[in-house]
Amino acid sequence: MYELILKNISRFIELTGEERDFFISSLKVKKLRKKQFLLQEGEVAQYQYFINRGCLRTYMINEKGQEHIIQFSIEGWWTGDIYSYLTQTPAKMNIDAIEDSELFCIDNSYMETLYRKIPKFERFFRLLIQNAFIANQSRIIESMSLTADERYCKFIERYPSMEQRLPLKYIASFLGITPESLSRIRSQNLKNRKTP
Repeated sequence: MYELILKNISRFIELTGEERDFFISSLKVKKLRKKQFLLQEGEVAQYQYFINRGCLRTYMINEKGQEHIIQFSIEGWWTGDIYSYLTQTPAKMNIDAIEDSELFCIDNSYMETLYRKIPKFERFFRLLIQNAFIANQSRIIESMSLTADERYCKFIERYPSMEQRLPLKYIASFLGITPESLSRIRSQNLKNRKTP
């Protein structure tokens, strides 16, 4: 049950058997049905989440009621509203399940205990936040400098399996284009792949 999260952690730090057992004892399991919220705008994020199974989306809704998807998260990834979590202020984003999902939760109040008992977890979560910052900055730069076609190609290159799992309207929202534009781009890319 814990193989995926332990493999994720082992990318950055090495745990002893005792440390591993202590960490696992701190995890709570949360199951979400498709379309069920993990976090809604206005709530204060109390947990960091690791996706053991499933797919979620993080998004904002503007004053016109339009959704803007910030990120998708699949098994083996961490998710949450990091700003709300770190500042303990109301979330500006929503997170819900695109598929039935199972997550491990780490309580905000428990994090200090974890850092005190196993200091190397401070390094682990620092690296996670660094990587999230880098990914966010890259996404902002790409959204401002690449064409819609280039953004779609980058998305497919980075997340080859996700196109099959996600509704096209969600991919379009993530790319900042209309579903109709995405259909045209996909058709053109398919034609280009078939042409020698």
